[in-house]
Amino acid sequence: MTDRQKTKHLFYRLGFGFSAEEWRERQNWSPGYSINRLFKGALEAQTPAELANAPTTIDKADKMGENQRKKERENQRLLAARYNTDWVQRMGAATDDVFLERMCLFWHGHFACVTLFGNLAAAQLQTIRRHALGNFRDLTLAIARDVAMIRFLNNQQNRKEQPNENFARELMELFTIGRGHYTETDIKEAARAFTGWSSNFGGEFVFRKLQHDFDSKTFMGRTGDFDGTDIIDILLENRQTASFIANKVFRYFVNAVPVEAQVQELADVFYDSDYDIAVMMRHLVESDWFYAPQNVGTRIKSPVDLISHLLRSLNLTVNSEWGLVNVQKALGQVLFNPPNVAGWPGHRNWIDNSSLLLRLSLGALIFKAANVDMEVKAIAEGDNRNRRLKNLDAVVDLQPILKLTQGLNKDEQIEVLSELFLPAGVRVSKDLLLFENYSDQPEIFAKDVILRLLSLPEYQLC
Repeated sequence: MTDRQKTKHLFYRLGFGFSAEEWRERQNWSPGYSINRLFKGALEAQTPAELANAPTTIDKADKMGENQRKKERENQRLLAARYNTDWVQRMGAATDDVFLERMCLFWHGHFACVTLFGNLAAAQLQTIRRHALGNFRDLTLAIARDVAMIRFLNNQQNRKEQPNENFARELMELFTIGRGHYTETDIKEAARAFTGWSSNFGGEFVFRKLQHDFDSKTFMGRTGDFDGTDIIDILLENRQTASFIANKVFRYFVNAVPVEAQVQELADVFYDSDYDIAVMMRHLVESDWFYAPQNVGTRIKSPVDLISHLLRSLNLTVNSEWGLVNVQKALGQVLFNPPNVAGWPGHRNWIDNSSLLLRLSLGALIFKAANVDMEVKAIAEGDNRNRRLKNLDAVVDLQPILKLTQGLNKDEQIEVLSELFLPAGVRVSKDLLLFENYSDQPEIFAKDVILRLLSLPEYQLC
């Protein structure tokens, strides 16, 4: 595998592909230099203004009349859509902090959470951004204190007199050590440790001392007057937690089919670094097996991946207020609204007959070359709405791409466009991209080739 292909693979897995300007600049970067630039951009990223200025307060629904409650729900729904759109646009923008956005997307799926409050969704994303490449203990503790998560898993109802086990169960099963490595007694004792971890209407974490169980607890063979922080520490002392997280990282960034020895190698690095996420990720991308043929161009893009690639590569502007959210709904992945606490299953689960047809038609929809009728899927358990989306108010700017292909003959233009739009390790026959009566006008020719590339099954890979 050439350095050029390795660099391309890096930006597809740690980012969201390339804009034409980025590909022009970065195609000859060495893998080592690319890794350093990706990490530097992520670690030095600034907080987006829309997140920094996001409100966190929660209005008291019991103090409202029915009309006021309805209006507030609609306001929060609009807020969530705005933060969703802002985030997708950041993922699709030609910026240096793309690796941070990728890590945020990964942890957003890992710590899956549904909230009816757009401001709490923004606050949780801000929490994830602060710790996405930091220490996993700090991230897990911050999520345990996150108001959206507390409300989603009912920990505000977790009191000494009547413990609620929801958060304690998911903390172990989905967030840290994994199923099969704890007992029902461990869940009950951990729930007691998290009693009193709650929130106020200012959107802040509060510890309600009178609701906390200060009595002795026995958790995973250890006894003490544990609180939630102690539970997290005990879970992370167990190497199985490092293995569980490393397995999930491998399946997301490397291959959906884990290789035990490589996962264990990653887990050992993670555990020995005291759960330093950046150290684990750097080891991953500096390992030879990350670039093995079976791991290159073999992952199926998630809906958010697909949308972000299109925004970036086409310099795409979507003018419709709900356009990006509705495309996510149609494809089956909506930010801030996972189907359940287990998150999105991913990989082959992204594809079924209806979603594949839509995916292959997105290019035509964007270029307005066809009237594509999209059915909006149910996006969460219990969502039975049948909605359709028939148009997308999008504007493509081909000028950066035309600069990339300027002065080239038709075969050379096809080669350059294939490199820009297809992942490393994927090549298609030029016969699939050739057509009769092609235009001599550069913009029309480029558009026709791009439309063919976007309609290829291979474009769905990363």
